[in-house]
Order: sequence, then structure tokens, then C-alpha cells
Amino acid sequence: QVQLVESGGGLVQAGGSLRLSCVVSGSRFSINAMGWYCQAPGKQRELVARINSGGSTDYAESVKGRFTISRDDAKNTVYLQMNSLKREDTGVYYCNALRLWDSLWGQGIQVTVSS
Repeated sequence: QVQLVESGGGLVQAGGSLRLSCVVSGSRFSINAMGWYCQAPGKQRELVARINSGGSTDYAESVKGRFTISRDDAKNTVYLQMNSLKREDTGVYYCNALRLWDSLWGQGIQVTVSS
């Protein structure tokens, strides 16, 4: 059974940085892509960044040039480096694993950016 556990969130001032981590436990076989999503207050969950099994990445327009997704296969971990944070980046960030037949989610972690 695959589980995703996020860490690294918290409170940061605008312009600051945070790095989120998502540890993947269990079999990683058949995971096609890993991603980070954000759910801001009163809004739907939206894709922030994604990295596929081949290492290709894509980002939401709002975070391009500021956020970087990466992975360390030896540690079974996916990271989201967030720089130049803005108040509008505030939300609950979820780690996601996309498989052929389903999509798995972590429990979510709060990121709050203050002015």
C-alpha cells in the first residue's frame, strides 16, 4: 500500500522560501507522475507542479520561475522548493501520486505566507 507523507510547511513572510517534502512509502511501481497541488481558502485544489517518471516537469503559470519540483529516488522523496513566496501562495499543499488506475493523496500541509 502506497502512502504519501508531506512535511515542511509553515508560516513564512512574503518573499521568503520553504521546501516541502513528500515521502513515498510502499511500492512505487506503476507511479507515472508525482505532483503538488494547492487548495487555497474557498477555492478548488489546483495543480502547482508535476514531475513524471521520465523527469519532465510542468508548472502552473503563477509559480513558474519561483517554484521547483524535484525528486530523490534513493530517498523515495519528492520536493517542492518554493522561493519568492507571495500571499496568494497560501493554502494547503497536497502531494499526489498518479497511477494508471487511480490517484493517491497525502494528508496535506498548511503553507501560510504573511505580508
